[in-house]
Amino acid sequence: MIVIGMALLGAIIGGMTARKRGGNRKDIAQYVAGYMIAFLILGLFATIFIDRMAR
Repeated sequence: MIVIGMALLGAIIGGMTARKRGGNRKDIAQYVAGYMIAFLILGLFATIFIDRMAR
């Protein structure tokens, strides 16, 4: 759940960032993908960390 939530959060932040910078549709899509992947990786590490600490 953390991974999916972080991926969605990254997509929203990426889209807002590209729109604020005046990007066209392709720019926005690229920012969404990039931020989504970055936040997805952070969420994955957070999930692994929480799982390891729970044991």
